[in-house]
Amino acid sequence: MESIKKESIENRTLGRSGLDVSALGFGCWAIGGEWATPDGQPLGWGKVDDEESVRAIRRALDLGVTFFDTADAYGAGHSERVLARALGKRRADVVVATKWGNVFDEERRLAGHSDDSPAYARRALTASLRRLDTDHIDLYQLHISDADPDRAAELRDTCEEFVREGLIRAYAWSTDDPERAAVFAAGAHCAAVQHRLNVLQDAPELVRFCEESGLASINRSPLAMGLLTGKHTAGRALETGDIRNAPPAWLPGFTAQGGADPDWLARVDALKEILTSGGRTLAQGALAWLWARSPSTVPIPGFRSVAQAEENAGAIAKGPLTAPQLTEVDHVLGR
Repeated sequence: MESIKKESIENRTLGRSGLDVSALGFGCWAIGGEWATPDGQPLGWGKVDDEESVRAIRRALDLGVTFFDTADAYGAGHSERVLARALGKRRADVVVATKWGNVFDEERRLAGHSDDSPAYARRALTASLRRLDTDHIDLYQLHISDADPDRAAELRDTCEEFVREGLIRAYAWSTDDPERAAVFAAGAHCAAVQHRLNVLQDAPELVRFCEESGLASINRSPLAMGLLTGKHTAGRALETGDIRNAPPAWLPGFTAQGGADPDWLARVDALKEILTSGGRTLAQGALAWLWARSPSTVPIPGFRSVAQAEENAGAIAKGPLTAPQLTEVDHVLGR
């Protein structure tokens, strides 16, 4: 792949934090590897090669990616450890985001209950700082999407304490509910909302809220859990430890029988000509749609290999889709 010069990477400001990040972040859920609920529901993306994950992160750094998003629960702590190892002495060159709120057993790699108490937030932060081998976290995010708003207001105030203590620089809530997002947005150092957004699943209310509030719109599932890569076919099951092979109710686009939903694949196919314009791959076109969607967006596609890191980073040089292409996408999808 032709090298992308760092100066060609478009930067965006992470909301009200003043932190500059690359327009593309990297989501570190997949590199956490296998973990599950106590009853065996997979929560990871299958087996991973830690050495390849480290190489992929370092390749992304070389290509100008400066924003990495993980969570303490991903791989039951494993994702944070792999990210710390990969960054090493380059930690100061990047913006690191992680999340808290879900209790887990690191030794057995099992998920547990959620804990929305301020006391647990401090314990979780201390543990993440240790696993990430850092003295501060740039963006600390509540990972309980449906937390009680009154309790969330307490957690927002707790995050303000963390800022004053120098443990974090800014905070956010990972939620798809604009009313809940507004609770955190009332805090001085709230910088973003992390929410689902991709060309198949628009979120106009949340995007508008981020724009009006001066917050970054951090886009999880920017490639619709892989459907927008063009690598899935109907009826083809994924490996046993992959969450998409036994999708929970909150994960659309995949069937309980294993494999991608044919209806979703048909929509992807209908968009293919638009998204692959300008020499883009399908995944690069999906990212280009997000950048065109709003100046506040920062997509965080997942990755498990150097090849995926290069393909995703390569989208930046090709730029966003045009306004007419956005309109055409809406027409094709009937919205």
